[in-house]
Amino acid sequence: MTAALSEELQALLDSPVFVTLATIQPDGSPQLSPVWAKRDGDDVLISTTVGRRKEKNLRRDPRVTVVVQPFAAPYTYAEIRGTAVLTTEGGEELIDELSVKYTGKKYAEFNPASADDSQRVVVRITPRKVVGSI
Repeated sequence: MTAALSEELQALLDSPVFVTLATIQPDGSPQLSPVWAKRDGDDVLISTTVGRRKEKNLRRDPRVTVVVQPFAAPYTYAEIRGTAVLTTEGGEELIDELSVKYTGKKYAEFNPASADDSQRVVVRITPRKVVGSI
């Protein structure tokens, strides 16, 4: 069963708010990464590359949590719990879209060292439950 995002949370995810992605390590411990994100309907999309810890964790165990905590309102938050699906299709387009959203520049311009990155991965998170004060 999927959960819907509130209009306020949708608007926040449409802004350049940083989110924290939580995945599960092989030993069961949590692994957290601050990431850029965007919304596609009620799904949350993030970008990573093949071989990064979060990518490996999600391929092994797709359970994930995203915490959205706006900088200007640190006592409000939303926790989006769900399941991730990974694909390389659209990976380059997503990182460019996110980079423009957060920095105003295409990713290669913002991060010239990205030419040496592994293949980009789109992480699509479908919410199962949303809790918090947003």
